[in-house]
Amino acid sequence: MKNTLYVGGLAEEVNEAILHATFIPFGDIKDVKTPLDLATQKHRSFGFVTFLEREDAAAAMDNMDGAELYGRVLTVNYALPERIKGGEQGWAAQPVWAEADTWFERQQQEELQRLEAENRAAMQAAEELHRRKQAAEEREGEKEDETTAMKDDPMAQAEAEALQQNNS
Repeated sequence: MKNTLYVGGLAEEVNEAILHATFIPFGDIKDVKTPLDLATQKHRSFGFVTFLEREDAAAAMDNMDGAELYGRVLTVNYALPERIKGGEQGWAAQPVWAEADTWFERQQQEELQRLEAENRAAMQAAEELHRRKQAAEEREGEKEDETTAMKDDPMAQAEAEALQQNNS
C-alpha cells in the first residue's frame, strides 16, 4: 500500500493525464485516479498515483510535497487504505458466513436469557401463591382456635349466643 500516494490541492485543469505526466519522472506508474464528484462530474481536488516501486513513491513524495502545479500547492502523502462501511474491517472485506457463528451464539444467549427471565417470573408467582396459601391456612387455624376456645369457655359461648339473638 506504500506504493500509492495521495495528491491533494489539484487545480480544476488537472486531469489524470497531467497528473501522470507530473509524476512519471520519479518512476514507473501503475495507476492514476482522480475521483469525480457525482454532482459536478469534476474531480474533487485530489487524486491517487500508484507507483510500481516503493522507492519511486517515496522519492515522488519527498520531491512533490509542497510543489506547485497550475498555480496551486500540492500536498503529497502516502494514501491511507480505503475504509469500507460495515464495521472495523468492513462488511465487504469478509465472506457472508464470517459472522454466522457469532450470530448463532448471540441468538442462543438471547434465548437463554429469555428462558431464565420466564423461569424467574414463574418462580416468583409460585412463591407468592405459596405465601397466600400459608396465610389462608393460618387464618383458618386462628378461626378453629377461636371456636375451640369458645367451646371450652362458657362465658364466650354465652356472648356468642347473645350476639346471635340480637342479630336475629
